[in-house]
Amino acid sequence: MLHIYYGNGKGKTTAAVGLTLRASGSGMKTAFLQFLKNGSSSEISILESLKDCFVLCCRECNKFSFQMSDAEKELIKSAHNSMLRRAEELINKSEAELLVLDELLDAYNKDLIDTVLTDSFINTYCKKVEIIITGRAPSAEWLDIADYVTEMNAVKHPYNNGISARRGIEY
Repeated sequence: MLHIYYGNGKGKTTAAVGLTLRASGSGMKTAFLQFLKNGSSSEISILESLKDCFVLCCRECNKFSFQMSDAEKELIKSAHNSMLRRAEELINKSEAELLVLDELLDAYNKDLIDTVLTDSFINTYCKKVEIIITGRAPSAEWLDIADYVTEMNAVKHPYNNGISARRGIEY
């Protein structure tokens, strides 16, 4: 089944982490892949400590996409494509029953992953395992095939008052 957590509000990754914890706690094999993030977010260490939870981040991502050169974008795109192929291997080897693709929507929308490969992956595997996708602005096609869709809408956020992201809360 396909789950989509999207929108401009806080909580998309947090919800995906919570579902990963729940699935892991029930004995499911889980995988948590973070696109556009280098593994420095606080949730990574606890996810890595879980039994049967595979974690993979894009270690090459050290800038926001608007700060990247074209060469850096190509490097990130290649890394993201490799991550998606690794997810495919995990599913095919029955090593993941629940798969989180955190920030996949943004990587997809910014052309930082092969969109044909991604579309094929989603259409092939959303009927075999639980796939959770997070980010902003999913396509109408993905919303249509999704089994769960949750929109996170920012009503109020401290960032709008000049308060920077806080470790343990926003990252």
